[in-house]
Amino acid sequence: MSYSMHTHTCGELRESNIGEEVTLTGWVWHRRDHGGLIFVDLRDRAGVTQLEFDPEVCDEATFHEAETIRSEWPIMVSGTVRERPEGQNNDKLATGAIEVYVTKIVVLNTSKTPPFQIEDHVDTAEDVRLRYRYLDLRRPKMTSNLKLRSDFTFALREAFHGSDFMEVETPSLFKSTPEGARDFLVPSRMQPGHFYALPQSPQLLKELLMVGGVERYYQVAKCFRDEDLRKDRQPEFTQVDVEMSFVTQDDVMGALEHVLAEAFGKMGVKLELPLRRIEYWDAMDTYGTDKPDTRYGMELHDVTPIFSASKFKLFATAAATEGQFVKAINAKGAGKWPRARIDRLADVAAEFGAKGLAYIAFREDGSVTSPIVKFFSDEEMAALRAEMDVEPGDLVMFAVESRLHADEILGGMRNHMANELELPREGHDFLWVVNFPLFHWDEDRKCLDSEHQPFTQPNEDQIDLLDTDPLAIGSHTYDFVMDGYEAGGGGMRIHNAKLQEKVLEKLGFTPERAQAQFGFLMNALEFGAPPMGGFALGLDRVCMLLAGADNIREVMAFPKTASGSDLMSAAPSEVTGAQLKEVSLRLL
Repeated sequence: MSYSMHTHTCGELRESNIGEEVTLTGWVWHRRDHGGLIFVDLRDRAGVTQLEFDPEVCDEATFHEAETIRSEWPIMVSGTVRERPEGQNNDKLATGAIEVYVTKIVVLNTSKTPPFQIEDHVDTAEDVRLRYRYLDLRRPKMTSNLKLRSDFTFALREAFHGSDFMEVETPSLFKSTPEGARDFLVPSRMQPGHFYALPQSPQLLKELLMVGGVERYYQVAKCFRDEDLRKDRQPEFTQVDVEMSFVTQDDVMGALEHVLAEAFGKMGVKLELPLRRIEYWDAMDTYGTDKPDTRYGMELHDVTPIFSASKFKLFATAAATEGQFVKAINAKGAGKWPRARIDRLADVAAEFGAKGLAYIAFREDGSVTSPIVKFFSDEEMAALRAEMDVEPGDLVMFAVESRLHADEILGGMRNHMANELELPREGHDFLWVVNFPLFHWDEDRKCLDSEHQPFTQPNEDQIDLLDTDPLAIGSHTYDFVMDGYEAGGGGMRIHNAKLQEKVLEKLGFTPERAQAQFGFLMNALEFGAPPMGGFALGLDRVCMLLAGADNIREVMAFPKTASGSDLMSAAPSEVTGAQLKEVSLRLL
């Protein structure tokens, strides 16, 4: 049963409906006066139907009303479905074989002239679109994106429910437990001077659910992080949060693969199971990133041994220094670029932390352009050509740094060059990156930091290294990578209170600070916490990739700008002195 003003949507009428009396509602999209006949494209969220107003079919008042309507007026019409005249079908529309001869029209409202055309391919500044987001959402592409997001979310819920997961809601007002980004703080009126925090994730709460015996949990959770924004990041975002107990890592990954394959399958995207697994360091050394897009090559090569006795001092010194590497990538086709364009790549490399960019351009005529090639012997050049599979027209770029830094520089250049060269990336690319380090060294703060989070289970056979070589410890971690993006991440959790205390200690927590911030968790771990592991899928990011968009704002109804502003409502905004007084705050 349909509870609405219309009998059909504007996207569902077909030739099988010819002869039926129907009622449609929607917005006037296009209106065309053909001298005695008026045609209107009526649009709603489901599609478009062509209306025809013929003075021989409708009465004079109805035809006059059709002469007055304008774009974006909401109307209701009744009429008869007829076949379009021969040769006038519109193959671009699902309803393109029919039209509705209108006998009655009701204008439901009028509209001011919109600040931009409600079309998919209109070049409108994004700030204008966001200021009038309610109009932007009428565009068919935006409507389609929100429908895709709704369908995928529903498919995930069905898949989790079918796999015996329980959906549990966790609080949006919780304790401040920073997880690598700033918290959004909420002052308490009833407890002056005290604050809630909006959750960066339900991480600690879902671990407590496992202690509580829920065993298989999921939630479509709103999360908040006060951090700098970019095209795939927002201050508030949605993740599909998952946790399981009495499981091993393979159990969790297997269950997730089953759910993801089912949900993606309902979107017409097939996952080949089991998904590939790439070790963290293999991903870094091969692709220069822990979220590789493997749909194209341009892989990293360690060419350090080639230059162990080189006359080029920079390369030779690196080859003779422990922990230093000479690595390279081959951007096929870029060797044809003009010298000035190649030289500008040094500025791009600097964005990824490079102090400069050494390169060799192998021209199509067989010549070589490079400021460093004069230092290389014929043997070194021959070995380089063989290792890098050099052909005329190739551009080989080098990074001379520590292992991780060289990987990151060339990984950034790999992505940049793939875009510049417009390398084809067809279909979707799914894989797991596993076994991340437990810690990394924070050079700014001169201390250890968690690679994933402080609650990640170390590899059992490496726990003894906590006191002697913590940076060598791996972990039970797994990131779900889609099309070169981290689409989700997870890991097994520490379920032993003493081990959790030890890890926090290595991260610089005093016993007092650990107790103040995470005491409730460590207390819970002392009451028979089971082995547990979980995962969080970035719903916004995955929907962006499924929609073929390049910005998560395209799949969010009301997103923020890069500065965290809502242009439509002018948020964030000032509040009154009375409101501040209620929560015992004063602005400085």
